[in-house]
Amino acid sequence: MTARKLITTPFTATSTADEVLAGVDLTGVRAIVTGASSGIGAETARALAAAGAEVTLAVRNAAAAVLGPRSRVARIDLADQMSVRRFAQEWDGPLHLLVNNAGIVTGGPAYTAQGWELQFATNHLGHFALATGLHAALARGAANRGEARIVSVSSTAHMRAGVDFADLHFTRRAYDPQIAYAQSKTANSLFAVEATRRWTADGIFANTVNPGGVATGLQRNFSPAQKESLAAAEAAGIFTYKTVEQGAATSVVAAVAPQFAHTGGHYLDDAQEAYTVPDDAELADHPHGVKEWALDPATAERLWRVSADLTRG
Repeated sequence: MTARKLITTPFTATSTADEVLAGVDLTGVRAIVTGASSGIGAETARALAAAGAEVTLAVRNAAAAVLGPRSRVARIDLADQMSVRRFAQEWDGPLHLLVNNAGIVTGGPAYTAQGWELQFATNHLGHFALATGLHAALARGAANRGEARIVSVSSTAHMRAGVDFADLHFTRRAYDPQIAYAQSKTANSLFAVEATRRWTADGIFANTVNPGGVATGLQRNFSPAQKESLAAAEAAGIFTYKTVEQGAATSVVAAVAPQFAHTGGHYLDDAQEAYTVPDDAELADHPHGVKEWALDPATAERLWRVSADLTRG
């Protein structure tokens, strides 16, 4: 069987969000960017609005969001399913682009009121509930523009762990914040795979992006061990730091590039579709790859069913 050719774009690791959007007119596009009060999310929202999109900054701390032209702020706490449900219910009209950008890192054990591990609850389950709650709006957006897109922001951290269905919330195994984060980032990718399978007929396509190493507020809760691990990875050449503008570029590629029109379930790295590596591959050897467990259709379908059961109101 001949391997499918990977999708490529003219952009690189050093491209910025504005460079990706040069000459692109997003007038009439309605977009939501979660976690848009700082870092990559704020830059993604700013760049989309500068290109003409009407952007909603979906944030936990509305006071921290910086409003620009064609943007507004709406509060959402992704760790709180009631907050997510309220946000989706209050959305009015079509939606053309959903960027599931927000994410948290914990330095130790943390759980929601339901007993869900906080990183999985926020990074995956919150975004899952948001996307499913906005499905009808996305379908309306696709009907009037030809397609709607979802961008799911993951990380190279996904290579550390798949999804442990026997212990999603670390009630049996020792808690490791890095493994918990990795599980949530793998889940982000699996969401895009299954969302595309389920919603292609509605004109909705989801892709996953790895923004690369960007110094943001995400690292503020790192434990000493996490900081040492990050420093060791940088020293080993696994990644080099990008600017926020460069980090947002791959999200914007997935959001607007014609190469990703009407196609989903892909994982992007440095503005290109990443190559797939076996589950036992080492991150140090493949810093720009994506593990099979993050793209496996059967695992994606199982995770969707589990997530739907957990988030059902």
